[in-house]
Amino acid sequence: MTKTTGDQLNAALSGRFAVERLLGRGGMSSVYLAHDQKLDRLVALKVLRRSVAENLGADRFLLEIRIAARLTHPNILAVHDSGEAGGMLFYVMPYVEGESLRARLTRDGQLPIAEAVQIACEVADALSYAHSHNVVHRDIKPENILLEAGHAVVADFGMACAIEAFGADRLTESGLAVGTPAYMSPEQAAAEQTDGRTDLYSLACVLYEALAGEPPFTGRTALAVLARKAAGPLPSLRLVRPDVPLHVERAVTQALASVPADRHATAAEFAEALRDDRAAPSAGRSIAVLAFTNMSRDTETDYFAEGIAEEITTALARIPELKVAARTSAFAFKGGQLDVRDVGRRLGVGVVLEGSVRRAGKRLRVTAQLIDVADGYHLWSDRYDREIEDVFAIEDDITRNIVGALEVLLADRGDRTMVRPATSHVNAYDFYLRGRQYFRQSRKKSLEYARRMFERAIEIDPAYALAWAGIADCGSLLHMYYPGLADDLDRADHASARALELAPQLPEAHASRAFALFQVGRMADAVVHFQEAIRLDPQLFEARYFYARVLFQQGSFPEAARMFEEAARVREDYQARFFAAQSYQAMGETGESDAAYRRAFDVASRHLELNPDDPRAATMCAVSACRIGRKEEGLAWARQAVAADPEDAGVRYNVACLYALEGHIEDAITSLEEAFDVGFANREWIERDPDLDSLRSHPRFKALLARH
Repeated sequence: MTKTTGDQLNAALSGRFAVERLLGRGGMSSVYLAHDQKLDRLVALKVLRRSVAENLGADRFLLEIRIAARLTHPNILAVHDSGEAGGMLFYVMPYVEGESLRARLTRDGQLPIAEAVQIACEVADALSYAHSHNVVHRDIKPENILLEAGHAVVADFGMACAIEAFGADRLTESGLAVGTPAYMSPEQAAAEQTDGRTDLYSLACVLYEALAGEPPFTGRTALAVLARKAAGPLPSLRLVRPDVPLHVERAVTQALASVPADRHATAAEFAEALRDDRAAPSAGRSIAVLAFTNMSRDTETDYFAEGIAEEITTALARIPELKVAARTSAFAFKGGQLDVRDVGRRLGVGVVLEGSVRRAGKRLRVTAQLIDVADGYHLWSDRYDREIEDVFAIEDDITRNIVGALEVLLADRGDRTMVRPATSHVNAYDFYLRGRQYFRQSRKKSLEYARRMFERAIEIDPAYALAWAGIADCGSLLHMYYPGLADDLDRADHASARALELAPQLPEAHASRAFALFQVGRMADAVVHFQEAIRLDPQLFEARYFYARVLFQQGSFPEAARMFEEAARVREDYQARFFAAQSYQAMGETGESDAAYRRAFDVASRHLELNPDDPRAATMCAVSACRIGRKEEGLAWARQAVAADPEDAGVRYNVACLYALEGHIEDAITSLEEAFDVGFANREWIERDPDLDSLRSHPRFKALLARH
């Protein structure tokens, strides 16, 4: 504090406050420690700079300060008094003995996760109260969050209210920033209309910094920071600090959405998402079915235990009132030692179904337990000792009991069967489960083995339409990724027609028929069957996903993007998210594609946390990371994808495309050579794929095409 300023303040406030020393100075004001002579207490005295006071105007400023003074909340620093003295505008707050969050971060860099989340939740509680009184802060930052006796207190509501209500444009015109760039929402930076969601964005920036050690967007100048917010991707919080819980990262990411409508609707909702014990959705609306444990002596029959759990998952997924975790995510915890409550929280569900299967000859014992994630208590449990032929009835009983335990109200549930047995032959069902287990791996050898298992199923039950559809899907995918190697296309065409002939109302049969018809060039007929599959079962992911893939290959990118998004809403799937991003990119929709690539990366990386050996997910992480500007991270994912399965020709081809786009020409050609070495045979892709344009004049590329 200069002597002149101190003299002016003491002279102007004589008899009311005695100014002792300067506590801090900012762009718009200075804060002094003062003694309240009337009440004999220390207070913090905030005095506006004269240029700011002149632009705001005393009458309006003091009116807004009085409005802010009505806020009474334990996490809001109260306003004791305000006024004008000697041409200076000021207001008075309690003096907090602790320190600001800024001082704490300057000293420690990062906070413990639990403490950072607690601070954010307390600030959110304060904001929720203020917003309910139509007061928006507009300058949430570490300097305005004070730490007192282990709790957070938000300061400066008075200043923010006054600027919000009067004078923001005039301040901007005079060269004084309203808000702080590192924590400012995009709409605030653009001088657009703001509401409480702008405070959520700022608070998310603060929490990100408390966890990561720096704000999410940084730069050498204020303009550089704002430019990164407008165009740059959001850096992954868990990449910087891997021990941050997944639900915390998700909450922060949503609160940092560039569009206010994509953020949490309220500060209370943001706080709820951050609190671990409240992060899971309602127990009555979300469930994960874990892979059942195989208790039989023959460990090779794991597929049977998993198959029962998958049938239950599929049946539950048809219930619109339920959110059901994806099979790949839920089954990733197989054999793990995590507490079921931790599993539920990581999957973002309210309840978890776990169980076991013991198979001995013709006897079958199935146990199942439905567990509440919040407290670990059993909502329902049962044991079934039956003949193996009763497996379908057991699956249906379990599904019905889950629905009853969760009290899901289904308008047409009645007494209808929820599990739809597609065969009465248990041995055929056994082979079908084996085939489906391998089909989901989407690799050449796995698809060929899956097809053999489906064929064994129809040898036992020639009328098994689902198995015929499985044969068709294997052939279609093999033809798509490995054309010309066998009679895959003819077999897909025949099997899909047979499936539909046997079961005209089976949605899977229509989806398989549609996919096969596209492969043989009958696009119009394919569309009819895709639409019928979706009509028959709106929750059938494969119908929408395969339809979207067809639209994408046809160049119908707007329709493909819409269908991929619909597929992802039916089942959160990294491939659907990734191809949606590629569709937007092909349309030239840069903003949409960047956002979609971020979603794809988020979903694929979460999938890889649970399935680290999935090369396809790693490949899509690689491409997505590069597209959102995280090149080195993307290239690291590409190397991980190849290491996960060196024999996967499709992975090597996709990695080659990524290298080519990123300017790694020699690496790209080497990856293409290795793709051919392990069986890649789609020369047409290589000749037409624009991702490879940078390679076409290279002698090695020309020689590669000449050899193949």
